[in-house]
Amino acid sequence: MRKIYLHAVEHGYRFFSYGDASLLIPPGRDRRDSSRPKAPHPARPRKIARLRKDISLFKVLASSWALLLGILLLMVGNGIQGTLLGIRGGIEGFSTYEMSMVMSAYFLGFLGGSRLAPEMIRRVGHIRVFAALGSFISAVLILYPAWTDPLAWTIGRVLIGFCFSGVYVTAESWLNNSASNETRGQALSLYMITQMAGIVAAQGLLLTADPSGFILFIIPSVLVSISFAPILLSVSPTPPFETTKPMKLRDLIRISPTGTVGVFLIGGVFSALFGMASVFGSEAGLSVAEISAFVATIYLGGLLCQYPIGWLSDRIDRRTLILAAAAIGAAAAGAAIVVGTNYGALLTAAFVIGGMSNPLYSLLIAYTNDYLEPEDMAAASGGMLFLNGVGAIVGPLVTGWAMGVIGPGGFFLFIAVLMTSLAVFTAFRMTQRAPVPVDETGSYAPVLPSATPVAVELAQEFAIDAAQDDQDSASSGGSQTPG
Repeated sequence: MRKIYLHAVEHGYRFFSYGDASLLIPPGRDRRDSSRPKAPHPARPRKIARLRKDISLFKVLASSWALLLGILLLMVGNGIQGTLLGIRGGIEGFSTYEMSMVMSAYFLGFLGGSRLAPEMIRRVGHIRVFAALGSFISAVLILYPAWTDPLAWTIGRVLIGFCFSGVYVTAESWLNNSASNETRGQALSLYMITQMAGIVAAQGLLLTADPSGFILFIIPSVLVSISFAPILLSVSPTPPFETTKPMKLRDLIRISPTGTVGVFLIGGVFSALFGMASVFGSEAGLSVAEISAFVATIYLGGLLCQYPIGWLSDRIDRRTLILAAAAIGAAAAGAAIVVGTNYGALLTAAFVIGGMSNPLYSLLIAYTNDYLEPEDMAAASGGMLFLNGVGAIVGPLVTGWAMGVIGPGGFFLFIAVLMTSLAVFTAFRMTQRAPVPVDETGSYAPVLPSATPVAVELAQEFAIDAAQDDQDSASSGGSQTPG
């Protein structure tokens, strides 16, 4: 027994006795050894992650509240003029096709602005571009009721689309500059919420005056002018403006056929909703209050469904989610055609269509990123924006033609056809390519279809950071050896 005891002591064991009981304690098992690391409580990492997220959110609010307030006012102004023109056009007796030209013109200008505004900023700087384009927006908004002619409105919409795009590029570049790696996701979320809240709030202001008068055109002009103050008086100087050279379209289509076809189709759906929803309401005989609630419901659905769909996208095959969202949106649009002018059913359809279509843009970008290397994600954003912009230009034109041929139901028919096409194409592609394992997919970042190159690149930077974090975690995990 003594030999066993001596042998154990030589190998680091310790002898503990209490009364008649004896115990050999192996090395590292002494409960009194305070140097031994304790296993973390299973709930502690989740609490720490939640705390860090809350701190990041407060950091974004503290550094960007004035910028977000200015963006909110800009979105209220833009939201009013889009719906107001559809109502006023009906009052002036414009045809649905004439209104489709007016609405499409905005997206033509917006696409041009997203491509030319970065060069303008490089040449004269953020402040001058922001102030000059904002002044043009205010002027055009006031001139709309003075020039009640489809051609004049079309020209005005091209100009105002160009200017809003440039203003968004400038504001988003400041937001991008103020966001760090740890706050980029929260900055994107707050920016998206601010945009949607501005459009929803704008619909309530339509009830404050007669749409056949001047007051409702003056209100957005004033709001846009006021929006400059919190932005221009609070932002810090920004670094030289930079954008990434876009990837060739054929390369992007080859890498992700579903993503590229999807963003083109969603561009058409979004422009139909943003531009032609109020035209549909006028043609269907809805009151101003009913049109206002109808348009607001579309964006409220998009806001409330963005995060549940984003949560699911990080946990299941994204193509399955794209297929399901497109199919549900198509079914809602088909149901709206059947129910006709039943207002309660129209609001339900509007909520579902908005809730499915708005998150689909972010979902398609996230899906495309799954097949890209981190260094290629930013370059791919330019091609995605271009395809989305072309779809947005075509959307109101086809919607107006359909409404002119078959009546107000053409609005929902066009949306149903595009959403069905996306669902069918996604189902076909699922038979052609194996899915990316869920644990290898990138992070979902909320972005609206109306985003400019800066916002999309901000989302891509968030995806790149997340991908690099995952790579670092995998590397550190693989380098550990069992103790």
